[in-house]
Amino acid sequence: MTWSDGDPGVARAARSALPVARVDAQGQRHIDVRALLRLAAPLMVTNSIQAALNLTDTWFIGRLSTEAVAAIGAIYWLMSAVIFALGGVGLIVQTFVSQADGGGRRVRAAQSAWGGVWAALVSLPLYVAASFLGAPLLGLFDLPAGVEALAIEYWEPRMQGAVLGTITWAFLSFFNGIGATRLTLLVASVTLIANVPANHYFMFEAGLGMAGAAWGTNLAQACGVLVAMVAFLVGPVARRYRTRAVWRPRPRLMARQLRMGFPIGVMYSADVLGVSLMQLMVTQVGNAGAAATQIVMMLTSLAYMPTLGLASAGTTVVGQAIGAGDREWAGRLGDFIIRCCAGLMLGVALLLLLFGPWLLPVFFGSGDAETAEAIRLALLFLWPAAAYQFFDGLYFGSGFSLRAAGDTSVPASVALGLSWLVFVPLAHTLVFDADSAWVSGLPQAGLGALGGWLALMSYAMVLGGVMYWRWRSGHWRKIDLWRR
Repeated sequence: MTWSDGDPGVARAARSALPVARVDAQGQRHIDVRALLRLAAPLMVTNSIQAALNLTDTWFIGRLSTEAVAAIGAIYWLMSAVIFALGGVGLIVQTFVSQADGGGRRVRAAQSAWGGVWAALVSLPLYVAASFLGAPLLGLFDLPAGVEALAIEYWEPRMQGAVLGTITWAFLSFFNGIGATRLTLLVASVTLIANVPANHYFMFEAGLGMAGAAWGTNLAQACGVLVAMVAFLVGPVARRYRTRAVWRPRPRLMARQLRMGFPIGVMYSADVLGVSLMQLMVTQVGNAGAAATQIVMMLTSLAYMPTLGLASAGTTVVGQAIGAGDREWAGRLGDFIIRCCAGLMLGVALLLLLFGPWLLPVFFGSGDAETAEAIRLALLFLWPAAAYQFFDGLYFGSGFSLRAAGDTSVPASVALGLSWLVFVPLAHTLVFDADSAWVSGLPQAGLGALGGWLALMSYAMVLGGVMYWRWRSGHWRKIDLWRR
């Protein structure tokens, strides 16, 4: 049994208008690159804004001390892992919406968006509970006392407001799924603009320091949610998709989205949790290496955020093609998106090496004794960071195309296995010496922070290759998202 609403002729008409398709004089279909770029460009800018948002937060925290930057580095990915694990239900909305919209089922698209919002609200108690886990979690690691205290100071208020991010993901996934990517750009722009005065006020005017950075981000996200709600409930989108008429919770739809969204959250959570453990290892062996690692992580986000925008556009068009009933066209679109993502990341890797030496010192403004060493290490870490960018492109392009088809469980298992069985043990071996190791009796190279980056480079290369193989295997062609 499958879901459908409205006249079957609507779905047939949708199949005749495939996404970003151009037919030449001989009747052959081609990918309309200009149409794809019109869809992807706002998302690429949006994700660049997200990178700017991260860098803005890091810049403000850098005004406090190098120790504060090390603290945010110690928990950034750990905190992100928790947020992703709970927030996958917001990300899966794009899959449901794009397939529904591609099949001409506009009401189903709106219902899918509401399903993501309601599921996010249901998860609020989990976010609140997670806010109290910061101290016990960080207590498992031998962090410097000052770094641990600052990290906990940021963790608690930020986690309490993180549900706003999941709600935002649900709305933005809807806009992306229907191709209204300029609305996504609008929401991201408002969030970025609000973040600067909010951070300044809470951190320095109100004197909250690290906690102020968290509250500033929460307020900025609340502004973004408000703008997204207005765009969703008022205007042409609301009329076209009848968004105000289908707001009531639908438990079966929510359950389906939770079931498919959770693996997405697990996949990203496993990835970033592995990175967070690597950063915790690095933090244990020195503040300079930890601060340098955090800055390079933020700088590389300038590389992958635009590519994430292109990959997200791929989720939309691949999902719409599947919803329109043409999986062959979906396959062609996915292949093209993956090639573009890999090529874009390769180009940006070169830019990192060229401009990184000029950009890195900007983020070390505290002028304390460890700044010079942190800058030296950051310049060194640029090389392994640049080396894996191409494979990150394969990972993003393949992963987002697989998500469009609803193929989420196996990619999540792969990411979980590689992160915990390969990356984390390898990082432990390369970062620590025998005296500082978390687990005794294992071979230890003692390379410090550089060892963490070498482990991350190896992991990213393997993960990107495996995800690309999964896409090429074609298993996604057998998945019916709407079958009960």
